[in-house]
Amino acid sequence: MDITVEGLTKYYGVQKAVDNISFTVKTGEILGFLGPNGAGKTTTMKILTCYIAASAGVVTVGSHNVADDQEIIKKSIGYLPENNPLYTEMPVMEYLAYVGELQGVSSAMMRERIGEMIRTCGLNEEKHKKIEELSKGYRQRVGLAQAMIHDPEILILDEPTSGLDPNQIVQIRELIKSLGKKKTVILSTHILPEVEATCDRILIINKGSIVADGTAETLRKQAQGQELLTIKIEGGTGDEVITAIQAIDTVEMVDPISKDNLTLTVQSKAEASSVKAIFDLCVSKKWYLLQLTPLETRLEDIFRDLTLN
Repeated sequence: MDITVEGLTKYYGVQKAVDNISFTVKTGEILGFLGPNGAGKTTTMKILTCYIAASAGVVTVGSHNVADDQEIIKKSIGYLPENNPLYTEMPVMEYLAYVGELQGVSSAMMRERIGEMIRTCGLNEEKHKKIEELSKGYRQRVGLAQAMIHDPEILILDEPTSGLDPNQIVQIRELIKSLGKKKTVILSTHILPEVEATCDRILIINKGSIVADGTAETLRKQAQGQELLTIKIEGGTGDEVITAIQAIDTVEMVDPISKDNLTLTVQSKAEASSVKAIFDLCVSKKWYLLQLTPLETRLEDIFRDLTLN
C-alpha cells in the first residue's frame, strides 16, 4: 500500500512545524526518515497515522484520504511511537490480545497472531511476565509486537531499536528488512549506520522542509561531487608517478599523502572516473598498484551538512 504526501503543512499556533513537504513511499520500500530533534519528523508521522490533523496538504494511504477515511487507514497501519506507550501492569500475552482485539483481529486468529509475534519479536521467555517487569529492550520488543499484531500493510516505526543491545539491534534490523519486502515501512532513527543497513531510500527533513531524498549512494555522490581515490604504488619514483597520473585526462588533481611510499589522493574531474586509467597506467609502466580505495562521504557528514544551519 503506497503513501503519497502532497504539500503537507502543520502549524502549532504560529509555529510552522512542517512546511509544504511532498514525497511518496511505495509498497515494498523501506524509507529512512531522518532529521534533528524538532525537524518535524514525529509531527509528520502522527499525521500519517491519523493521530493529529494537518493544517494543509493532502495525504493518501492507498486510495484513502487521511482527512476522510481515518478508521480504514488506522487498520492498515502499525505504529510504534518513540515513547512506546504500554500498559505496564498487564502481562505481555494479555496486552497483545488486548491490542489485537482493538485492531480487529478475529478470535479465531488471535492465538496464532500472538504466537507469531512472540516468536518474531523474541519474547518467548518473557511472555508470561508483566510488562513492568521487563527491561527497556524487551519493552521495545513488545512495542514492535503490538505494531504488527494485526498484520498491517504499513509499518511506521519511530526509533524501533531504542534500548536494544547490539545483538537485538541486528535481529530487529533483519526483521524490518524482511517485512519491507512486502510492506510499506517508514523508519525514523538517529542511528545512521542502521539506516544504511536497513533502508532502501533516505529522506532528510530539517526545520520542517525536505532537504534530501535518495539512496545513501545517491546522497554521497551529490555531496561529494567528484571522485576521490587513495592509491598506493610501488615501482616508480615519486615525481615520475605523480607526473604520470596528473597527465591522465580524467584527473583533476594529485595530492601526495606520502611521496616516500607513494601514497596519493587523486581527485577526478566532474562526472569522470579515473580508476581504469590508473590501473592501465600501472600495467603499462610495470608498477605495482598496492591500493586503490574510493573515499566515500559518510552519511553522518551529509546529515550534519544539511541540518546544521
